[in-house]
Amino acid sequence: MTDLPAPGRLVAIDVARCLALLGMVATHVLVARDPDGSLSFGQALAGGRASALFAVLAGVSIALMTGRRLPVTGSARGRASAGLAVRAVLVAAVGLVLGEVGSGIAVILTYYGVVFVLALPFLGLSARSLALLAAGWLVVAPVVSHLVRPSLPERQYASPTWGQLVADPGGLLAELTFTGYYPAVPWLAYVLAGMAVGRLDLTSRRTAGLLVAGGAAAALLATAASRVLTAGTEVQRALLVEPPAQDVDGAALLDRIAAGLPGTTPTGGSWQWLLVVAPHTATPFDLLQTTGSALLVIGAALLALSVAGAVTGRAVALFFGAGAMTLTLYSVHVVARSQGFLPDTLRDSYLFHVLLLLGIGSVFAATRSRGPLEGLVGAASRAAAGRSGP
Repeated sequence: MTDLPAPGRLVAIDVARCLALLGMVATHVLVARDPDGSLSFGQALAGGRASALFAVLAGVSIALMTGRRLPVTGSARGRASAGLAVRAVLVAAVGLVLGEVGSGIAVILTYYGVVFVLALPFLGLSARSLALLAAGWLVVAPVVSHLVRPSLPERQYASPTWGQLVADPGGLLAELTFTGYYPAVPWLAYVLAGMAVGRLDLTSRRTAGLLVAGGAAAALLATAASRVLTAGTEVQRALLVEPPAQDVDGAALLDRIAAGLPGTTPTGGSWQWLLVVAPHTATPFDLLQTTGSALLVIGAALLALSVAGAVTGRAVALFFGAGAMTLTLYSVHVVARSQGFLPDTLRDSYLFHVLLLLGIGSVFAATRSRGPLEGLVGAASRAAAGRSGP
């Protein structure tokens, strides 16, 4: 959830960001299962994919802020790194504050701050190098996570908080990097993939078409391969060795976890968990599927805006204005979901949250204003980087 500098904004990226925001709201507000026990449409569509789309878009933003197609080098890279580091700290700090409000949401922002820091060493890489690194990372990082998590303290909090930072910094670091809901080490694959996208020519329809085709292929391949690999009796029996379910058969377990897990899979030697493709499992198949779906959305947005005229483009920018201020509006949504802040009829209404966020975003877009948190974070980042301007 980083913001781009106002000049030269790519409206398509804001559209994709807005869709990611609304998708995350859907997973927070709508039920995961229908009354008959089947996976709900909202969960099937947005579960795991919306947050991954945000992470990939964060990588796109990092690339666009650090040279676009030509990565920054030398002293310029040093200044950009300083600015991004300050941005990471402030985004993480906002996340720690939101973790205190009792929303019941696993707040993602503090994890994002850590991922931004992890991305700093790779600012100078080209699109090709970043793509190859992302591909390797989404395979290796889940394996490393599976091996190291048994030796790390168990997660204690739904969302990172300032209180946890003071009382248990070591536990907080373990959660932010490996054991939490959005573990930064595996999730760096998303940001690296997004940085690779941001190094491409995003004004080219060919690029957009390749993102659509490649993203769809990756998502379908990951899903199909996982289902084939987890269909075997021996694999399903191995999955039943540990929670979340020892009282069901393997097929029922796979259906149960289709709604998602809390960021990680069980460990303890059951390496077969690395084969599942369920949301928020951070397995290679989950990372590949959700990265593919993110590339598909970004490419589709780029294609759609490439054929839109100036008037249509402006209308789209106004309607999807929320995508230009997602840090502020995500924070608004978290507060609006907190207990006692709104009547339950509004707190639990997806339509209310959508209209609230789209309405605020459109007003700010119409007045060409930046979101308050975007303005604050942007100003501090530019000051650290030694730059001026919007």
